Amino acid sequence: MKAEVGGLASQATDLVVVIVNYRTGKLVIDCLASLAPEIAAHPGVRVLIVDNASNDGSDLLLQDALRDRGWGDWARLHRSDVNGGFAYANNVAIAQIFASCGSAVLRSRALIWMLNPDTLVRPGAVGHILRFMQAHPHAGAIGTAIEDASGDLWPYAFRFHSLAGELENALRSGIATRLLRDRSLAQKMAKHATQVDWVSGASMVLRGAVFETTGMFDEDYFLYFEETDFFHRVARAGWERWYVPQARIQHISGQSTGLTAHDAARRRVPAYWHHSRRRYLVKNHGRAYAVVTDLITLLGIAIWRLRCVIRRRPHGASPYFVRDFLRYSAIAHLDIHANAALASTTTTGPSPLAANPVARSI
Repeated sequence: MKAEVGGLASQATDLVVVIVNYRTGKLVIDCLASLAPEIAAHPGVRVLIVDNASNDGSDLLLQDALRDRGWGDWARLHRSDVNGGFAYANNVAIAQIFASCGSAVLRSRALIWMLNPDTLVRPGAVGHILRFMQAHPHAGAIGTAIEDASGDLWPYAFRFHSLAGELENALRSGIATRLLRDRSLAQKMAKHATQVDWVSGASMVLRGAVFETTGMFDEDYFLYFEETDFFHRVARAGWERWYVPQARIQHISGQSTGLTAHDAARRRVPAYWHHSRRRYLVKNHGRAYAVVTDLITLLGIAIWRLRCVIRRRPHGASPYFVRDFLRYSAIAHLDIHANAALASTTTTGPSPLAANPVARSI
């Protein structure tokens, strides 16, 4: 790997923003432009961009932007030789940040803001993050509020997986939603800071000390579910997780991954999503639980499609979803290791807005 990182540790704020680029150079430039006023207000903040072997010239585009726009004083570019996925790229960045800290004390107090490339930072977000983390020393991770592409607030964090939550998501009926609303995976948030199970990986801030108790991200996830897996470890280690709506970003959903773009329903859900889902369920809940979850999902698909036939409306499924779901499910597989080779054309990081391809595809 070609390291082009230096001076990331900051005595002033200890905050480093990490952005993973995979063929999204123009989006990253827009994101950096939105960060520039924030960094002018908080000069100690630094940005580390990891190019995940884009091989499309976007690394050169970013290099030129850092030079020509004067951002090189606070932003650095690291080129990875391989596209190892979202968890891999963030681990590379975290290792670079820790190496620049120079001491265990500085590593412990570092704040790492993992930000999707297809995001824009709203004014005041950095200040809200710094003040909250200072006021809540037991907060190991926080997520910001997210606006959608239209600028409307998307006020959600998430509960950890449960069979009841999967059933509610699968059935997609008013009765099930009312009965199981307290177990739904997506949790609609209030306008004040609230403790949660986990937050979207599109914009999350992690305390450096967390990694001393959890280890790094699991690189057997190529893309999707890696942040949920990580938050399980954060919870088991006793750290608080918060949704902090005062800090806001806009997420142009699906621009980096394609799974939540406007035409996503016409796209085949990639194999790495199925691999990651199976790995998450088996690793954190056991294979029997994963099999039951898959059966609940299949039941929900069947019920939804029957309702669509009765109502004479399209079911809106992604192509080959049921076939692929069965092929990669815990029902059919004992192995939980993701196959990164299947994801050679992927992008950068998880998208929060659309929710689950299962819900979209049934």
